[in-house]
Amino acid sequence: MSIYIGIDSGTQSTKAVALDLDTGHVIAEARAPHSLIAGLPPGHMEQRPQEWTEALDHVITEIAEKIDRAQVRGIGVSGQQHGFVPLDENGAVIRPAKLWCDTSTAPECALLTKKLGGTAAVIRKAGLPFLPGYTAPKIFWLKRHEPANYKRLRQVLLPHDYLNFWMTGNYFMEYGDASGTALMNVRKRTWSKEVINAIDPKLAGYLPPLSTSDQAAGVLKPELAKRWGFTGEVVVSAGGGDNMMGAIGTGNVAPGVVTASFGTSGTIYAYSKKPVVDSQGEIAAFCSSTGGWMPLLCTMNVTLVTGQFSKLLSTDIAAMESAVADTPAGAGGLQLLPYLDGERTPNLPQATGVMLGLTRATAERGHLLRAAMEGVTLGMNYGLRRLGKLGIKPKEIRLTGGGAKSNAWRQIMADIFEVPVVKMVEDEGAALGGALQAAWCDGLRHGQKTSLASLCARTVRVDENSRVSPDKKHRALYRTMQSRHDALTQALRPFFGA
Repeated sequence: MSIYIGIDSGTQSTKAVALDLDTGHVIAEARAPHSLIAGLPPGHMEQRPQEWTEALDHVITEIAEKIDRAQVRGIGVSGQQHGFVPLDENGAVIRPAKLWCDTSTAPECALLTKKLGGTAAVIRKAGLPFLPGYTAPKIFWLKRHEPANYKRLRQVLLPHDYLNFWMTGNYFMEYGDASGTALMNVRKRTWSKEVINAIDPKLAGYLPPLSTSDQAAGVLKPELAKRWGFTGEVVVSAGGGDNMMGAIGTGNVAPGVVTASFGTSGTIYAYSKKPVVDSQGEIAAFCSSTGGWMPLLCTMNVTLVTGQFSKLLSTDIAAMESAVADTPAGAGGLQLLPYLDGERTPNLPQATGVMLGLTRATAERGHLLRAAMEGVTLGMNYGLRRLGKLGIKPKEIRLTGGGAKSNAWRQIMADIFEVPVVKMVEDEGAALGGALQAAWCDGLRHGQKTSLASLCARTVRVDENSRVSPDKKHRALYRTMQSRHDALTQALRPFFGA
């Protein structure tokens, strides 16, 4: 038996799975919550990295109690993308990490864009524009707003890199997650001197060398191996961002597969053998954590929106599912622009939520809940249609995240996306991806000609019972709603500060 542990350190919790590679099945799971720092100004979203390490310790300790510890061969970490973990010369965290959903850096994006000659020039030099979620403007924010902390800066890591550092003692960064910093030239997979110099030439010395994703970040520290009861050498793979690891966990490692994650945020992404650079900057030209590229769209408002409406209406998950299923498609003309936390695609960090079509007839629980589900799905479809214009045309979409569990929501997805959707047997796609990458890395280190595609073929399974096809009766309705959604967003741009 060979066991590989996959970790997914997200915004709200850390999940872990143990994969028995011989059978291709997950044999144990664990979860531990962590929280955002409360009371920060609007737009500021931060966490303490110590909470991530405490949660990681908790889930691996729990997993270890359920498995044969002597069979653990490797660990792979998936982490929330873009977060900025600043370390001093001793490897200590200088301040809390600013997260992917932090929009306080919009002024820094504008300043960096101007320094590099405008958005088109930035895309030419880096492959993607500066967005508030990315890491580069967060570093510039620290320099401008907390100069004393910036003066102490000696290492820049991303959340999953920090967990790798905690487990191995090594500073390491691979292409996939690094491509979401906006510090890279994603076409060439090198740090961008132009971007770095626009922030601070000394920053080049604070970034780890870039590595391929099949390399190991290191070997588990002896004291941690002893604490968790693991024997022998336990490799810690390169890891990657949550979307990169989610791609592996859904078998999205070759052209033709498209994945959609309906979690806290929403993402849709595909695999490409070459860079897919969007001249408009709406689709991220990320690298994958498999050796290729991963064109990706991201929206900031998905289950946070449905959860907010559910809380507002004192509705649990089962009641929400029933209410949405019993409400006609289109929610009687009620339509939500779901920008409760601003938005990333389209890039509207100061946007707010807007509801159109509110009448006595539609001011009902089922209509409000359905409008929330339809609104976030239309928001994601805005980006999916942009992906289509760049040559990504899915025949089916594989689903992960909490939203994938809803029968009613999957039908809404299929109807709006106009392609069949299917969820995965293993819900924790990013954690599974981490375990698979660890197995890939460990195999290569031992001279095995292992491919990720073959590993995915053995372990990644879709749940055919969950497959939903578009209802053709709803096609015209949702196309009209999509046009209204896009037009309303465009019309309100001046009120969103855009």
